[in-house]
Amino acid sequence: MTDNRSSSLHSSKRVLALCGGVGGAKLAQGLNELITAPDSLTIVVNTGDDFEHLGLNICPDLDSVVYALANKNDTTRGWGRADETWHCLEALKELGAQSWFALGDRDLAMHLERSHRLRSGQTLSEVTALISKQLGIRAHVVPMSNNPVRTVLHTDEGELAFQDYFVRKAGKPKVESIAYTSADTATPQADLMARLTDPDLDAIVICPSNPQLSIEPILALNGVREALRRASAPIVAVSPLIGGKAVKGPAAKIMQELEIPVDSTGIAQVYLDFINGLVIDRADELDAAYVSVPTVVTRTLMKSPEDALNLAQATLEFAGQLRLEATQTK
Repeated sequence: MTDNRSSSLHSSKRVLALCGGVGGAKLAQGLNELITAPDSLTIVVNTGDDFEHLGLNICPDLDSVVYALANKNDTTRGWGRADETWHCLEALKELGAQSWFALGDRDLAMHLERSHRLRSGQTLSEVTALISKQLGIRAHVVPMSNNPVRTVLHTDEGELAFQDYFVRKAGKPKVESIAYTSADTATPQADLMARLTDPDLDAIVICPSNPQLSIEPILALNGVREALRRASAPIVAVSPLIGGKAVKGPAAKIMQELEIPVDSTGIAQVYLDFINGLVIDRADELDAAYVSVPTVVTRTLMKSPEDALNLAQATLEFAGQLRLEATQTK
């Protein structure tokens, strides 16, 4: 159970979270429940897997986070909207149109509205802010950049755009390397950079997202990794692995193919140049002795909103402990 007194201590914390995917959206939801003060929680979301489909601008990670924070996400599938229907997709199949990417009827409304606003000249940040406000989301949700950045995987079957690899090919091709096209020229979202340099920021949280597919695109943006190295706030990453396996998605498979240890040490290795601590699951407790940064062992599997809230609380308590220890050693 969550300690209400401890929860209240975190309600006004100023926190920056970097995330993408289902695990990231779940922890974002927990942080959003915990941090209730206005303008205190900023959630920066990966857009490397965005693409255009059927003339629509699709932003899968942004949608996962927005749906989760609005309590409209499908918790069974782990993606898309709850109470979804598929009439449009079925009609597309009848017409012989592209139907490999499953767009639900309710989900289509998001893509139609976003695409319309983008084509009217609004930025992705502006559109996301408007949608978040309309859905009653308290947290400040922002895309990592308003400029297109695309994750491209070099595999044993050739070069694949993210959705071709992840959906069409079901993540089966062997990954040899990954590129984040245009990341070096894209401008990081202004609120991301402002928070990274905010002296009053209490914590930076790297959510339990796929390191290579959801977090690295953000880190690849010009100046972001350097800003993280200079940040005054403690930076805590939450491992997406439990018992050496990913809860969902191809994180473990990709790490193995890129010759990164598929355990807590491998996660720490990816973020080693800027994190101050790592949160790992109880199943990986023995890894703690080999991780090169301080660790906290707790339950990281989020099967319910309460699980997400508890993990958010444990993560922020760890960040507070790291800040206190850093202050005492000065």
